[in-house]
Amino acid sequence: MNDSSWGAPPQAGYWGPSEQGPVQGAAPAGPAYDALYAQQTRPMPIVPDDVPDFGADQDDDRGAGRQGGPSFRDPTAPTAPQNPEPMPAAPQPAPPPQKKSAGRDLGAAIGVGVGLGAVIVASLFFVKAVFVGVIVVAVVVGLWELTKRLDERKGIHAPLVPLAVGGAAMVIAGYVRGADGAWIAMALTALAVLLWRMTRPPQDYLRDVTAGVFAAFYVPFLATFVAMMLAADDGPWRVLVFLILTVVSDTGAYAVGWRFGRTKLAPRISPGKTREGLVGAVTFAMAAGALCTHFLIDGGAWWQGLLLGLAVAVSATLGDLGESMIKRDLGIKDMGTLLPGHGGIMDRLDSLLPTAPVAWLLLVIFVGSG
Repeated sequence: MNDSSWGAPPQAGYWGPSEQGPVQGAAPAGPAYDALYAQQTRPMPIVPDDVPDFGADQDDDRGAGRQGGPSFRDPTAPTAPQNPEPMPAAPQPAPPPQKKSAGRDLGAAIGVGVGLGAVIVASLFFVKAVFVGVIVVAVVVGLWELTKRLDERKGIHAPLVPLAVGGAAMVIAGYVRGADGAWIAMALTALAVLLWRMTRPPQDYLRDVTAGVFAAFYVPFLATFVAMMLAADDGPWRVLVFLILTVVSDTGAYAVGWRFGRTKLAPRISPGKTREGLVGAVTFAMAAGALCTHFLIDGGAWWQGLLLGLAVAVSATLGDLGESMIKRDLGIKDMGTLLPGHGGIMDRLDSLLPTAPVAWLLLVIFVGSG
């Protein structure tokens, strides 16, 4: 179609064969003319009325409408399917791997640990009696935490007053009179618990006094062995070795278990503990035991330190599992909140208490009572 047809008047033969003669100067009319003229001309396409003017809603190219409007294209061109399949969703990036967490505020835990260590070491080598006072305070606070949790979670009323008084007496008697004094104080404390509980109604009497006797044995009686170690001539060094080995065992278990732990040690009791952590505890404690026994204990040998470190690592792990069992039964995570980053006093004594009689006994066997 040439440009002259836009707005030009219709000519003969445009709408079909002409019934009239040709216009002036045109070829003769007739069937031959009409056939020839039809071959040289094409009918102009009918443009719908609703096509917008150019520039209103079209692309820059003439004759090409925007998406959604009429388009003039080759009818033989392939058409898009009426119901195209949805495009597959773009793959979502994998979440970044989460780092292992210690589960506690390490900054607060380290600060509190260093502060407690400084107080213990200073009192240990300053005056022995001052360190005995530190043991008594730890025992009384530990008994308060334990009896309070028993009351809150289980409704068990273990009498705190006879436990606290008897616990302090146990520690002092062990330091002054040794094992005999500790056993006598333990028996008197148990009797005091039985009598004190009689001031309440008889309901649950057996349950309460059983919990009281257990608390007396678990906290003050086991702590008495620390005082008995202190009573030796080189007592401060023995206590220091006991503390170092227990802390090193816990640290080794934590470091190795956090980095390499895969196999659970006791998942029903403490899911966080692993067999790899136990290997780390034994390795660290045995190495520290060999060094400490050789350099800090008079008459000690390195091989004795290996045995001492092994025993400490095992007893510390069992003590930690034992308190984990108690806390799981009570449905709590920590025994208290007194020490930021650590929990309560009992959460720090869990591995120390059962390790104290083991360390005391092996040191007596290896180097004597002093």
